[in-house]
Amino acid sequence: MAALYFQALAAIAVSLSVLMAGAWVVQQRTGNSGWVDTIWTFSVGLVGAGSALWPIGGAAPNARQWLVAVLVAIWSLRLGTHIAIRTAGISDDPRYAAFASEWGANAPRRMFIFLQNQALGSIPLAFAIFVAARFPGDGLRLSDYLGALILLVGIAGEAIADAQLRAFRADPANKGRVCDAGLWRWSRHPNYFFQWFGWLAYPVIGLSMGDPLYYPWGLATLLAPVFMYWILVHVTGIPPLEAQMLRSRGDRYRDYQSRTSQFFPLPPQS
Repeated sequence: MAALYFQALAAIAVSLSVLMAGAWVVQQRTGNSGWVDTIWTFSVGLVGAGSALWPIGGAAPNARQWLVAVLVAIWSLRLGTHIAIRTAGISDDPRYAAFASEWGANAPRRMFIFLQNQALGSIPLAFAIFVAARFPGDGLRLSDYLGALILLVGIAGEAIADAQLRAFRADPANKGRVCDAGLWRWSRHPNYFFQWFGWLAYPVIGLSMGDPLYYPWGLATLLAPVFMYWILVHVTGIPPLEAQMLRSRGDRYRDYQSRTSQFFPLPPQS
């Protein structure tokens, strides 16, 4: 049994590495780093859904496998399409452009290494999906439905935050201002928060939580929200985005930072 899980882990790692190498090729040829996030999202969705449907003992996928595969596919298609539409309207992503400027002549090589590190950091996400989908037993449990609800809430919350930001930016009167309306009044990055929140679905599905069936591999599902939090809050999410906002908005953004929670939605400070 353990050998199968390690085989899946290796297959996930190779697949993500190859797909992110493809993202590097696209970024180098187009000069638009925004496609990196688009390809990453679709890659995690593709590898995650494929791993969820990985046959168990040669049998056709059961109800839980299909549920998990559909959930990750919905997440990937919604977010990937949103990023693709946004990317099509810009010449480059300012976060990655700042990295390229800092790297100078070494930018192509450093970008390739950066994207391979992204692939490495995404392995726990796809593996958590694989593990959750293989919880013993064919029938769906209450925790499966709860996990599905959590992911759908995360997707809906992220979509609402994206729509609110898009509407704010579409108003010419808001040019140069910082969006602090709707969910953005409670968190500086509500879209990131809800993206992280959705990954809590896989521990809910994959952990026993009082179920008589013992499934020690379920502990691996905890890696998904832990790594997603780390990626969003400390690596490719908040740090480069806030640095860009400080460059473009200056004191307006500093004022926004002083009264608005960075990640978790909280009442704004006066």
